[in-house]
Amino acid sequence: MVHYLPKNENVPLAFDGSILGSEYNIPCQFIWPDDEKPCLEAPELVIPTIDVGALLCGCEPLAASKAAKAVNEACKKHGFFMVVNHGVDSGLIVRAHRHMDVFFGMQLSKKQKAVRKVGESYGYAGSFVGRFSSKLPWKETLSFRFRPDIPNIVQQYMVNRMGKDFQDFGRIYQEYCEAMNKLSLQLMELLGISLGLDQAYFKDFFQENDSILRLNHYPPCQKPNSTLGTGPHSDPTSLTILHQDQVGGLQVFSDEKWHYIAPIPGAFVVNIGDTFMAL
Repeated sequence: MVHYLPKNENVPLAFDGSILGSEYNIPCQFIWPDDEKPCLEAPELVIPTIDVGALLCGCEPLAASKAAKAVNEACKKHGFFMVVNHGVDSGLIVRAHRHMDVFFGMQLSKKQKAVRKVGESYGYAGSFVGRFSSKLPWKETLSFRFRPDIPNIVQQYMVNRMGKDFQDFGRIYQEYCEAMNKLSLQLMELLGISLGLDQAYFKDFFQENDSILRLNHYPPCQKPNSTLGTGPHSDPTSLTILHQDQVGGLQVFSDEKWHYIAPIPGAFVVNIGDTFMAL
């Protein structure tokens, strides 16, 4: 729950979506200025859809050439494209969403067993109240660190923080991270081709990566026009792979205005980040 007493600035903030979801009076810390809110009537951003299955099998060189050209143009303009036929098991995606709902549906005191520690980028966080004092996002997150060279790193983290009952929970996201790691390296091959480099150039560079899986939960809000689930930002990482549910809400700033990206069942939205831009 959000506690705020104007006469006592020492009262700490804590985000509890199960309570805030029914509150009509939103605490001022969550209200964003109008000039920072994306347009509610934003047009759709048309981005290329890449068939990953046909791309890297080597059997359709023309498809690979067309995909690389489309990605090159998209990355020069806004950095976003969609991937389908990516090989990630649809059942795994469903289980990941289902377990996510279970975790965020728990009492705040239980979720805080995995609370993010100061200086860490993984663990549970409620609206990042420890980092900011105003313009807080209307969300809670659970993040995992993943390194392909450390066996079962995600599963062990959940067991260590939440107990043995979360062994299966951790296994689901361990498998999900491994699937995303495989897909990200395939996408690095595509990005290499799009820049006129050897296909394996970026794949080899990122083989021993250090990544983060983040689960974002946006609780119901009685005044959705007053706050934001995630504020305007650019991703500091090299590559982001996002699976949207069918609620939508993702917007991208391009050509001096906000556009929305409509969810496509089974597809992933991909965007390059600041680190890749620097490379």
